[in-house]
Amino acid sequence: MNKPATPNSFRTGPDEQGMFGMFGGRFVAETLMPLILDLERNWNEVKNDPEFKAELKNLSTHYAGRPSKLYFAEGLTRHLGGAKVYFKREDLNHTGSHKINNCLGQILLAKRMGKMRIIAETGAGQHGVASATVAARFGYPCIVYMGATDVARQSPNVFRMKLLGAEVRPVTAGHGTLKDAMNEALRDWVTNVEDTYYLIGTAAGPHPYPELVRDFQSVIGAEAREQMLEQEGRLPDTIIAAVGGGSNAIGLFHPFLDDKEVRIIGVEAGGRGLDGVEHCASMNAGAPGVLHGNRTYLLQNADGQILEGHSISAGLDYPGVGPEHSWLRDTGRVEYVPILDDEALEAFKLTTRVEGIIPALESAHAIAHAVKIVPQMDKDQIVIVNLSGRGDKDVHTVAKMLDMEI
Repeated sequence: MNKPATPNSFRTGPDEQGMFGMFGGRFVAETLMPLILDLERNWNEVKNDPEFKAELKNLSTHYAGRPSKLYFAEGLTRHLGGAKVYFKREDLNHTGSHKINNCLGQILLAKRMGKMRIIAETGAGQHGVASATVAARFGYPCIVYMGATDVARQSPNVFRMKLLGAEVRPVTAGHGTLKDAMNEALRDWVTNVEDTYYLIGTAAGPHPYPELVRDFQSVIGAEAREQMLEQEGRLPDTIIAAVGGGSNAIGLFHPFLDDKEVRIIGVEAGGRGLDGVEHCASMNAGAPGVLHGNRTYLLQNADGQILEGHSISAGLDYPGVGPEHSWLRDTGRVEYVPILDDEALEAFKLTTRVEGIIPALESAHAIAHAVKIVPQMDKDQIVIVNLSGRGDKDVHTVAKMLDMEI
């Protein structure tokens, strides 16, 4: 495949059809198209509306707790003996991850559209919790679709969603993971067109979802950029984030895309290795195809059938990726690398031990890559790792991996 031409700005896309180069778009059934076009029209109205922005900023500050901190990870820096490591502390947000940023934006959009029944999909449960949280805040009913496999391995988050008043619907189709939950949510949306808003959790899906999720999550990178200039007087040398569907990563990356001196690295779930099919590294071991309404890199067989994939992390257990990431991969602006389950587990344990911070397994993938590259960097260089969520949701998974009893 020929490398796309370098654009004047990496921050301009998508075009009017929702395309980032050859990726993105809206490949949906005719019954879904009116809903997508209505959403796009409303999104175009609110995204530059000062009143909408002010309401979102107020909630982000006083309800979610923004800005999140940019924290110098002194213990990890000392342990690795190379560049200075900073964590963007999205784990400190209300609900414990970056997901609340997007959910607050979308619930305000749903309110503006008069859609008072909220549906969502979730993998690790963090988006489900954040969706249930904002629905409770606004008094809306909420249904969360979650793969049966993820329901079993993320039971604390299932209980939190139920406490918040949401109905959790386990999905038994396929392998019972995020892909299957997203399929069911889309079916629900088509069936309940009048009153339902689909609060999507990642920077994927049909246009305008990849754009609007990115824009709501870009607060991460905008803050990190400002905080780094304030604390160090310059931009970082490298920024790193884990990539499943890709919302926390595009949120960190987007404000830095035109800063040519900043190296940007996305970390995929390498699972048990890229030789077989037990991974979710769609950009390292996949090929372009169409899933959930957009064209992007996917794990698929020779006949184009979507493969299930595997990751120790429920939040990275998705056989595709947001289309903007696919475009950034092909342009060469962002590097995408795999991290194995075992490497993520070691990074989880290390961060807990030397920083007193229990990271989400998703975030541990990003930390694991920092563990690889930081010792080779100079001590005056700077790395930002997006700590996208806290790890209490993952303690049962980790205990099982370590053959320990809770």
